[in-house]
Formats: sequence, C-alpha cells, structure tokens
Amino acid sequence: QVQLVESGGGLVQPGGSLRLSCAASGSIFSIYDMDWYRQAPGKQRELVAAITSSGTTNYADSVKGRFTISRDNAKNTVYLQMNSLKPEDTAVYYCRADVVATSRARFSSWGQGTQVTVAS
Repeated sequence: QVQLVESGGGLVQPGGSLRLSCAASGSIFSIYDMDWYRQAPGKQRELVAAITSSGTTNYADSVKGRFTISRDNAKNTVYLQMNSLKPEDTAVYYCRADVVATSRARFSSWGQGTQVTVAS
C-alpha cells in the first residue's frame, strides 16, 4: 500500500508563485520517475514536469522557464515550484510516482490532486 499526498495548492494572483509538494509513504522499496500532471476543466490531463531518480528533468513547453521540479529521495517527496503564474495554469495538479513496493511489485501511484487557481 502506497499513498501520495499533495499539498501547497491555493489561490494566487497572476504573476505570483506557489510551491507544491507530494510525499509518498507506505511499503516503498524505491521510486523511479516522479511527475506532476494537471487537468483543467473540460481538458485532458497533461504532463507538466517529470524528474528521474537521478534528477534529470523534463518540462512541458508551456511551463519551461517558469516551473521547476525537484525531489528529495530521502523523503520520497517531489516538489513543483511555480513562478510567474498565469490564469491558464489554473487546474487540479496531480503527482504520480513510478513505485517499486517492498513486495517488488512495480506500479504507478497517484495523488488525490490539489487545486491551483490563478486569478486577480
């Protein structure tokens, strides 16, 4: 059993910043990639940023230069620093982890989502 819990969402004005956190807990042996996705109303879920266990990162074009993904492997936690936020960044943000459990089963685990609203 593995749980991902996100935090840090909220309401922010355009141009503002937020930092999302996602902590994984439970029967974890190791975690490979950790990602942030988002889903806006009426739109499909999209990949925002990804980070490998060694720290290699990848970003959607729409957030490059504004968002930074990082992770603390000792804490099984991934972060998303979001700067220069725009109204079009408004969405529910989900984290995902590619987990190997102590049973050695490998699967994707998702958080419950955290709302980010960018409005004046």
